[in-house]
Amino acid sequence: MAKPLMSYPAIQRIVAPLIVGIVLILSWQISFQQMNVPVYIVPKPSDIAHTMVIQAPLLFGSLLVTLKITLLAFLLAVVIGVVVAFIFVQSRVIEACVMPYAILFQVTPVVAIAPLVIIWIQNTTMALVVCAMLVAVFPVLTNTTLGLRSVNAGLLNLFRINKASRWQVLMRLRVPNALPYFFSGLRISCGLALIGAVVAEFVAGTGGTSAGLAYQILQAGFQLDLPLMFAALVLITCTGLTLFIIMSMISQFFLRKWHDSELG
Repeated sequence: MAKPLMSYPAIQRIVAPLIVGIVLILSWQISFQQMNVPVYIVPKPSDIAHTMVIQAPLLFGSLLVTLKITLLAFLLAVVIGVVVAFIFVQSRVIEACVMPYAILFQVTPVVAIAPLVIIWIQNTTMALVVCAMLVAVFPVLTNTTLGLRSVNAGLLNLFRINKASRWQVLMRLRVPNALPYFFSGLRISCGLALIGAVVAEFVAGTGGTSAGLAYQILQAGFQLDLPLMFAALVLITCTGLTLFIIMSMISQFFLRKWHDSELG
């Protein structure tokens, strides 16, 4: 018997949300067209699609700027989060001293920090990257630290009985155990990096060749160009969704053969 192209769980996870989305978009288009809602109040999906086509060079050029800031901030957050988590797991004293400041940065709105960072760092792109990194680093740090600490006590005693070094315990026991937590942190952090980049762009208000999607939203709001604003929002949303899917695929690639969360 031939194997089906798509299993029932795959249909639930992929096809069903697509059908719901298509129905909602069609309902939006038809209802707003019948009611003759002005485009400067709420544009129809066709208006947004038309704007995305005619303004493609502007929008996708700005998307590249925002995506560059997002990816740089995300990579920086991953490196810093993992390194600090490794330090924390080696010394609870260091964790007790540093973790409150990490929480402090997390609970402080990036809108309040961004003006200071932009003043202190002359390079605008680097300032935006730092702002976005401050938003994205906490999930990687906390999830990785939790994963490194959440090892089975029996396995940890077995390693100690066999006189394993700290390095061996870290690389052969703690790191494999922390991978599911780490990838969970990546899925959260990639979206936060995008949010941080957009918020930092709003605060910076940079224009010209370094203008990101947030600047285009601001300009569209000033000009009451709602289709352009919605088009930029659609690109931001699609970018965040794409980043999440990529992180989920990477997680599945590394965990599918041995961890319960991805088996089957």
